[in-house]
Amino acid sequence: MSGIRRIRLLPWPGPEGNPAHLVTDGTSTMLSRLADRVEAEQIETAAVLRDLALSMVVDHVDPTPQELLFITRRLCEAVTDLLKIAESRAARIPPYDEPDDRSTDIE
Repeated sequence: MSGIRRIRLLPWPGPEGNPAHLVTDGTSTMLSRLADRVEAEQIETAAVLRDLALSMVVDHVDPTPQELLFITRRLCEAVTDLLKIAESRAARIPPYDEPDDRSTDIE
């Protein structure tokens, strides 16, 4: 074990509705693999919803107001899930090393 503690934002809320986190040393655990699977399902759901919404727009289907409300709500839910996934993954990316003075000149 490296002894380095990492905190991962999980793709589901905690018991009181607050963000849930996993403290880990970076090794694969049952909980981290479950979180990976949930994130993959959320991404797939967002893709399906996007395709459905695109077909409503591109194919010039005349959706009812209820259908538009339904797809809009589902898209908002999917975007919320995707933003949480992005936040979680961005937090796990190590920061860039500080550039030395010579590498700051871009031509």
